[in-house]
Amino acid sequence: MTPTGKRFRKRDAILTCLRQTKEHPSADWIYRQLKPQIPDLSLGTVYRNLTLFKEQGLVRSLGTVDGVERFDGCTDPHVHFICNRCNGVQDLEDHPVPTLLDTTIGQAEACQLIFTGCCRACMDKEEKAV
Repeated sequence: MTPTGKRFRKRDAILTCLRQTKEHPSADWIYRQLKPQIPDLSLGTVYRNLTLFKEQGLVRSLGTVDGVERFDGCTDPHVHFICNRCNGVQDLEDHPVPTLLDTTIGQAEACQLIFTGCCRACMDKEEKAV
């Protein structure tokens, strides 16, 4: 296999890994998932490819959660909820994404709506602890 073939094999594996999970993972999570199957994979390769995928519009960044950038392989418009306690990220599939913008402001190219708060699981844990 040529070096180019290996590079694309890794790139394809990174994108597939991200698209097959609902975890909204970090680069490190993706690296840990793929390292057993691709022993010569480096964390730098994962970061470089995620940056490329973002530039190409293949994935989206949700920004940092607890100091770590998190990613989403689903680029269809949808709403997220981020728990401030456990740092979990969930898709809110039943919540519509705003599509209108006052055109006097400018032309919108994207919309990302993220709610933050305490997820139900963390609320239940806190209630049990009291």
